[in-house]
Parts: sequence; C-alpha cells; structure tokens
Amino acid sequence: MRDVVILGSGCAGWTAALYLARANLKPLVLTGAQMGGLLTTTSVVENYPGFPQGVDGTTLMVQMMEQAQKFGAEVEFGVVADEVTLGRPLHRIRAGGKTIETRVLIISTGAGHRHLDVPGEKELETKGVTYCATCDGALPMFRDQPVVVVGGGDSACEEATFLTRFASKVYLVHRRAELRASKIMAERALGNEKIEPVWNSVVESVEGMKEGKVTGIKIRDQVTGKSSLLACAGVFIAVGHVPNTQIFRDKLPMDEAGYLQLGPGSRTKVEGVFGAGDCADKVYRQAITAAGMGCMAAIDAERYLAGG
Repeated sequence: MRDVVILGSGCAGWTAALYLARANLKPLVLTGAQMGGLLTTTSVVENYPGFPQGVDGTTLMVQMMEQAQKFGAEVEFGVVADEVTLGRPLHRIRAGGKTIETRVLIISTGAGHRHLDVPGEKELETKGVTYCATCDGALPMFRDQPVVVVGGGDSACEEATFLTRFASKVYLVHRRAELRASKIMAERALGNEKIEPVWNSVVESVEGMKEGKVTGIKIRDQVTGKSSLLACAGVFIAVGHVPNTQIFRDKLPMDEAGYLQLGPGSRTKVEGVFGAGDCADKVYRQAITAAGMGCMAAIDAERYLAGG
C-alpha cells in the first residue's frame, strides 16, 4: 500500500512528485508509455522559465524526474494503468500485471494531440510537423518562411496569429467555408494581412519525405475535388486534443471532451483523488501551467493525508 500514486510523468506529474517527496511521502510515479509525455516531442522548449537558451523537451523532463528522485520519489518506467477502482479509504490501480493500493491518487495523465493521420505526418514530426506554435514557432526553420496551420477553431486562429511574428506567410487550411472559432478570434486572424485562408480544403499528405523535412502539403478542395500542392516549411496541426482519461469514464466527472472537472483546487468529486495538467486543462495547455497544477495537487494531497 502507498500513501500517494501519481499517474503520468509530464510537468504536472514530476512537480507533484517533487513536492510530495520533499514532504517525505515517498510518492510512486507510474510514467505511462511515454515518459515525459507530449513535451518530449518538442525539440526545443524556449518558454519555460529558467532556460534562457531553451532546453530540449526530453532533457527538461529527465531533470525534473531526477530532482523528484533526489528527495525520494519512486518511479516505475513504461507502466500504464489498465484499470482503476476508486473507493474509500483505498484506491486500487491495476498496472504492469499487479495491483497497487494507495490512499491518494493524483491523475496527471496529460492529453494527446489529435492527428490528421495522413502520409508524412508521423514521419516528419519535429522535422516541420508540429502541434504547438507557442512551443516551436520561433525556431529558425520557420523564420521568414511560409507555414501552414490546419484547423478552424480558436486554437488554430491563435496559432496562426502567433506565427505571423516569425513566418513570411501563414496559410490557414480549414475543411469548411468559414471558421468555427469565436468571432473575435476569427476576425483577428482573418484581418491579419500575413494570414491567407484556404477554405473547403483537407490535407491529403505532408510532403518532404525525401528531403527529410517538410517542403509542403498536398491538399484537396472538397468543392471541386481537385488536389494541389502548397509549398511551406512547416505544418502546425491544431485540430484539437484528446485527454488521456479514458479509464476514468463513468468514475469521475468530466466534460464532453473528456477533460477532468476539478474543484475546489485540484480535487475531484472522489475523496483522495486529485487532477493536474493537460488531462484537466483545456484552456492553457502549457508546461508551466501544468507544473503549477502539479504543485496544487501535491499540496492538496498532503493536506488531505494530514486530515485537512
């Protein structure tokens, strides 16, 4: 039996582990299939405080892990929770062929980017295909180059607008004839002279396999049925996120998209169960906000265990 088990090993999970380890609660971190989560798919993180030269996403996650381990956090790598039974006074997690009992469970399982699932997307990830403009938009490979944003919601409009600071031109590719973003976000994007909308179009493939970097995308006009090639140096995919909360369906309150609903603080509706990071945050989804939520979850968990 454990006092605290943390599911997930991104910024939220490692920050929670650090705080709880320093409180001598010896938390156990189950990393999941991908240690470090989505941040490890980012080549350079330039907006995390304390790294003026930027830091590799994987390096940042390893440093966070080592800091938590220094104070006594235990880690099981590659272990994924298959089933969870929530109850009082103990919660049970089935993972790695065994059952773990814990008084407190912190869910920091993150979220995954929704993918286009087209040829070249996976192969050229980090080579021009990215899912976060604020993470990668300022990289040299995109500066003064034409880039593409795929999507039509608030996130796509925000990313397109952000990218105009660096790119020579931003193509906003959307499958419909109008954006589904809020009026203010849509007007801001469409009113920017560097943004050119490409309506009624879907991406058929990402080009550049031979070159080892993105050289363009193949798009199909859904009205005419014709395909064409659009040259670009980068493809920013902003078609939504999928929170990694599937095993908690019907067990914890979440919205229609699957994001955990928290409050007050990091608490869920089940005593001793707390949430942090991108599995609960559909607004900001940044490394620094995830770390902050991990801190909140740790403090709330510590107080819960102390009877507060």
